[in-house]
Amino acid sequence: MSEFSRNVPLLATGQALMMSSLSLILTTSALVGLSLAPDKSLATLPITFMFIAGMCTSIPAAMLMERIGRKQGFLFSTIFGISGGVAATFAIINQDFWLFAFSGVLIGMFNGFGNYYRFAAADAVETSLKSKAISTVLIGGVAAAVIGPNLANLTRESITDAPFAGSYLSIIVVYALVFVALAFIKLPAHANRPHSEDSKKGRSLKEIASQPKYIVALICAMLGYGVMSFVMTATPLAMNHSAHSFSDTSWVIQWHVLGMYVPSFFTGHLINKFGVIKVMVVGALFGLACMGTNLLGTSVTHYWFALVLLGVGWNFLFIGGTTLLTETYRLEERGKAQALNDFSIFTMVAISSITAGALQNLFGWQVINIAAIPFLVIILLSLVWLSKQRHQEALVHETRLEEVPQE
Repeated sequence: MSEFSRNVPLLATGQALMMSSLSLILTTSALVGLSLAPDKSLATLPITFMFIAGMCTSIPAAMLMERIGRKQGFLFSTIFGISGGVAATFAIINQDFWLFAFSGVLIGMFNGFGNYYRFAAADAVETSLKSKAISTVLIGGVAAAVIGPNLANLTRESITDAPFAGSYLSIIVVYALVFVALAFIKLPAHANRPHSEDSKKGRSLKEIASQPKYIVALICAMLGYGVMSFVMTATPLAMNHSAHSFSDTSWVIQWHVLGMYVPSFFTGHLINKFGVIKVMVVGALFGLACMGTNLLGTSVTHYWFALVLLGVGWNFLFIGGTTLLTETYRLEERGKAQALNDFSIFTMVAISSITAGALQNLFGWQVINIAAIPFLVIILLSLVWLSKQRHQEALVHETRLEEVPQE
């Protein structure tokens, strides 16, 4: 059995379960926060805590997995997810906003490890299969689009007088299933844990991160994820303000998550056929189309279509950025290169989520969408710059070939 067929489906299962719990949380957390928070502008604070914890965990998680192995790190992290589910359930039952916010920290710590599933898949296969491995792992999110919001709906009133407590009780089971699925992965030695002497070799982080390709990969993934988080976090609050029902909100979030992950069935093929830069340009344009749709109206249809566009745009930018990043480091450099990338991404995501709640409460939905546009423009400009860099490098290479004397 090949490394691809043995490990990638199991990592995709882990991704599906992780994202199912995350989509449930994104569907419900702002509404739970709104009912528990002493100050309504703090409604999205638990989500922000979750993203901050994921950000802060990204570097320690990479360092720990370099020492004990990726598989062992993934299994260890499920302790945080299960503890977060217990804390959230108890907090909702006891109307304790700050404990609910702390549960976001624990779940964010789990996510900080889980965000490396895609890199574990990419590092376990040959170069030509990297984009396909990343896409396949992210396909797991398709199941999340169905499981998360529907699980929230089905379990919303399962505990009397504690709306959504049953939803958070259910994610304890989800995290336990992550442990079971990943217990069966068998990563090759080089992809699980590098030899200690190898990890000391390689270029400095400054040298790796100063490459044009690394810079653009980071900008696109960081700003693309930040914009997605910014608009998505504000959506349940905006739909509640527009007097739409929770079932409508759940349906919109479900379609958004489908938009994020269904393209993974073909994004890897598109990158191989058209090139990573063109795919990411289309992703940024989809993001701009999302903002335009949101500015045109606030019907359920507007929210639905815009959030689907937002999801597809994120997919192209995130898979494209991750693929581009894997081309910038050697195996012995992966820990620091990947850690800086994910730390930067989830720093932006944390900032986006806290500002989304505040801006939505203070200024409204139109300001949210207008504020996101400049970041998408920066993504497009960075891709144009990288394309020119590549063109110049190709010209230099051709010139050198022409200067080689012919025998």
